[in-house]
Amino acid sequence: MKRRQFLTGLAGAGIAGMASAGPGASSSCVCGMLPAQNALGSEAFRGVGSKMKITNMKVFGVSLTHDSDRPYVFVKLETDAGVAGWGEATLEGKAAAVIACVEDFREFVIGGDPMQVEHHWQSMYVHSFYRAGPVMGSAISGIDQALWDIRGKALGLPVYKLLGGPMDPRGVRGYYHADGSTREKLAQLRESAARQGITCFKSGIPGYYEWIETNASIKRAVGAMQMLREGLGPDIDIGVDFHAKTSPSVASILVKEVEPLNLLFVEEPCPPENVKAMARIARRSTTPIATGERLVASFSCRELIEMGVIDVLQTDINHVGGITALWKVAAMAEASGISMAPHACEGPIGGLATVHVDAATPNFLVQEICSGVQPEMKERVWEEWLGFPAMRMVDGRFPLPEKPGLGFDLSEEALKKYPFGGTRPMARVFHQDGSVAEW
Repeated sequence: MKRRQFLTGLAGAGIAGMASAGPGASSSCVCGMLPAQNALGSEAFRGVGSKMKITNMKVFGVSLTHDSDRPYVFVKLETDAGVAGWGEATLEGKAAAVIACVEDFREFVIGGDPMQVEHHWQSMYVHSFYRAGPVMGSAISGIDQALWDIRGKALGLPVYKLLGGPMDPRGVRGYYHADGSTREKLAQLRESAARQGITCFKSGIPGYYEWIETNASIKRAVGAMQMLREGLGPDIDIGVDFHAKTSPSVASILVKEVEPLNLLFVEEPCPPENVKAMARIARRSTTPIATGERLVASFSCRELIEMGVIDVLQTDINHVGGITALWKVAAMAEASGISMAPHACEGPIGGLATVHVDAATPNFLVQEICSGVQPEMKERVWEEWLGFPAMRMVDGRFPLPEKPGLGFDLSEEALKKYPFGGTRPMARVFHQDGSVAEW
C-alpha cells in the first residue's frame, strides 16, 4: 500500500471514530450510547488485533455519604464479546472534573481493540497535547485499569500473572493507619497487630507548620513520633507522613531528630514538586525518604529517580495513569535501587488493581490502605459490592485474587444505592494569620 493511501485510510477511520451520539446522564452514571466504530488509528492494526471491539464506556460517580470529598469514580468498558472491564478514576476533591475528562476520552477507545492497552494509553496521553495533571491522569487511570481487567478476563488470567507475578505466593504485605493520639490506643493497637499478624503501620505528625517553627512546635512533633515507637514497640515498622506540611528547614530538623527511632520512612517532608529541596532534606538524614502520591505518569518521577532523592516511591494507581504507568514507574525505580510502596486511599477497584502490580514487582516494599485495624463503613460497602472483604489483610498481607482480570464482579445495580452527590472540596486549613497552610 502506498503511503498516501495508508494515511487516507487512517484519516477516514478517524472521521468515522469521531461520530458520536451525545452522552446521556443520570444521578450516578454517564452512559454514552455510541455505535462501535473504529477508534482513531485502529485501522493500522486490523490484521494483528484480537477482533474484539470496545462498544461502550460508562462512568459512575458514587458517593457513600452526601458530603464525601472523594466520591468514587468508576469506569466500565463493554465489548462486543460480552467481556466488560472495570477501573477506578477517583480524584479527591475533583470528582466531576474527572467524570467529564473520562467522557472526553470516549472517541479514543470506542471501537478500539481493548487488548492494545499500551496503544490506548499512549494515544490518550500524547494526543491530549498538554501534559497530564491529576484530572487527566486519573481519567486515564480508570480507563487503563478497565482495559487490563478486560485483557485478563479475555486471556483467563489474573492481571498479576500477565505481569509476570507473583513474586510472593503469600500475598502482598500491607499496612493500616494508626491512631497514635494516646499511649492507651497504641497499646491496644500493638495487641491487635500481634493477633492479626500486622507488621507495619503509618501515622502522621500533629498540627500545621510555618516555614520556620518554634522549638515548642518541633518538640511536639518529635514527641508524637517517639510515642509511636514506644507504644508500638521495636518490632513494628512505622512510616510517618509529613503530608508536605513542613518546609525544608523544619523537615530537616525533624528527620534528624527522629533518626534513633528507625522509622521505615518519612513521607512527603516537603511538597513533591520541590525536588531540590527534598534532596537537601534527604542529605541531612539516614531516615528513608518517601514521596509520589501526587505524581502523574512515569515522566514526573524521572527527576526524583535520577537525582537519587528518595528511597521509596508511592505513586497512586488512580492518578499516575493506571496499571500501565504504575508498572513503568516500578521498573524505573528498580533500576535505581528504589522501593515501591504505592498510595491507595480511594475506592476498592484501584486498591485491588494496585495489589496486582505489587504482586509482580520485585522492588515492592509495602502497600498502603487508608483504613484502620477495624473495618470501617466503607469496607462493609465494598464487601457488599464485590462479595468478599476487599483490601482487608490476612496475617498482615493482602490475598492475591485467583479470578481472571482484576478478580471481582460488580453490578451497576449495586452502585445505585449510593448516587453521586457532587464534588466536594478537600480540607482547607489556614495558619493563625489567615495564610494558607499545607495539610
